[in-house]
Amino acid sequence: MLLKQLESYLDTLLNISHFSDYCPNGLQVEGRSEIKKIVSGVTASLELLHAAIDENADAIVVHHGYFWRGEDTRLVGIRKRRIELLLANKVSLFAYHLPLDAHPTIGNNAQLGKRLSFIEAGRFGEQNIAMYGTSTQELTLGELGTSIEKVLLRKPLIIGNKDMRIQDVAWCTGAAQDYFDDAIHLGVDAYITGEISERIVHVARESKVAFIAAGHHATERYGVQELGESLAKKFGIKHTFIDINNPV
Repeated sequence: MLLKQLESYLDTLLNISHFSDYCPNGLQVEGRSEIKKIVSGVTASLELLHAAIDENADAIVVHHGYFWRGEDTRLVGIRKRRIELLLANKVSLFAYHLPLDAHPTIGNNAQLGKRLSFIEAGRFGEQNIAMYGTSTQELTLGELGTSIEKVLLRKPLIIGNKDMRIQDVAWCTGAAQDYFDDAIHLGVDAYITGEISERIVHVARESKVAFIAAGHHATERYGVQELGESLAKKFGIKHTFIDINNPV
């Protein structure tokens, strides 16, 4: 397919005009005009770019791209090396941040909820990207932690009584610890996100609502992977998801 066709389809599918974001969503670096293979990954690190080029990718689709608000805009150092590599190899880079978090089926939160057997009841948080609902299984907090570790292949940090029963849950992938107060007001038993701040430990203890930090990278692997698979099925192009290890 043509690059412009892919750009138009992705921008429409993810409804990028609806979001006020911290970075530009969509095509960030333009490469060759024809797309036969895409590589997806969480973050457009230099390691991912090299791996995608080794896979003969024509385009890379990520959740975390470039040109974040407040960053130095000069093309020097790390940014220069990354963009230079893309341009030299004529590989396009697409990045979708909040639009990929929020999508109702292929989004990061929808995919995490699906893998953890949660049933969505509603949305909350910034631009309604976070979700709340119920677990299809009767679990203690400790058992939920074990289930998360099995799915994400990463041991989560759990704040709370591991013997408490968990039924109502809220979740938001990535660095969404600031939505914890909103989750508490929803009356859930536990809140799951990627990262944790020092103050959150005390809020969890005092509110008696469990907090689970399951990893920023680990919780955000699934939306972009599902997006790549859906593109391969719809347009008959090749897709490979490349997971660059990140302990955060």
